[in-house]
Amino acid sequence: MCGLIGCVLPVIPGPSISFLSLIILSYAKNWEPFSSTFLIIMAGLTILVTILDYVVPAGGAKKYGASKWGVMGAMAGMLIGVFMFPPWGMILGAFMGAFAGELLARKDGAKALQAGFGAFIGIMVGTGLKLAFSGTILFFYLKEMF
Repeated sequence: MCGLIGCVLPVIPGPSISFLSLIILSYAKNWEPFSSTFLIIMAGLTILVTILDYVVPAGGAKKYGASKWGVMGAMAGMLIGVFMFPPWGMILGAFMGAFAGELLARKDGAKALQAGFGAFIGIMVGTGLKLAFSGTILFFYLKEMF
């Protein structure tokens, strides 16, 4: 359950905690519930989802027309926002960073807003990926637990 909460709160690594729950359950049941292949695949997916969580917002900004400045601004704003105003700072920071980056690239306000919106969409997609992955792990956990 903490894994699902961690998907929404950026200070808690949701997919990692979800994967850790599989390891703990396997250890508690003498490594019988899950095969080593399953655990290796889930570890790889945990790493992939974690990386995508940082890449997808910048990709969303790029898809909505952001320049290199907008993408860098989205990434910087997201990182600053996580520490300054958790949990909403990540969303607001990516939006504001992409917007500011586009203004620095001398784009007009409408194009800058469009890039900021793309960063917002990217964050929502990344959060959806984390929720889907952690929900899948929760399913396997509960299936083996009961």
